[in-house]
Amino acid sequence: MGINDYLNDSAALLKRCSEGDLSARVDEAIRQISAALKGDRCLLVCGNGGSASDAMHIAGELIGRYLKERRAFKVVALSANPAILTAIGNDYGYEDVFARQVEGLAETGGIFLALSTSGNSPNVVKACAKAKAMAMYTIALTGAGGGKLKGIADILIDVPSSSTPRIQEAHLCLYHYICQEVESALAHTVAAADRD
Repeated sequence: MGINDYLNDSAALLKRCSEGDLSARVDEAIRQISAALKGDRCLLVCGNGGSASDAMHIAGELIGRYLKERRAFKVVALSANPAILTAIGNDYGYEDVFARQVEGLAETGGIFLALSTSGNSPNVVKACAKAKAMAMYTIALTGAGGGKLKGIADILIDVPSSSTPRIQEAHLCLYHYICQEVESALAHTVAAADRD
């Protein structure tokens, strides 16, 4: 496969995403995340491997800035602290590395955002279930079908593919859009609050 074939394949998946029914679910995710952050409640994000990097990318966009100057939002990437990950992994097991953090950081009315291309990563599934049990609103970005997260998450945003690299490429576009719209929704109210 040459680079043009690769890019065309990736673009074809994005086109399928735009033609499917993801739009309403993405809009609801934006609404829920915006409401939580406006109320100074937390957004917890997690994933493994490339999705761990995506979780940290999301946190960076919302704690720093995406496009607009405004205050930082309360966002934690649960994959970001190796001391916490290795301590929990060593003392409890790898399936608990995210759920244990959710137990310590969860806020009623906060948001838990799970990234898993298969939807079946045991530590992500366990953390999502823990977040739901602790009255957090749960959102999952996955590949086609959603795997086990489909039965747990309040909103499932499942990219119509089973190819891990393609799903991750689509996730990047989706979460960039979510960050853009959350920031846009909150920028005016945040700016007003900062002037008071």
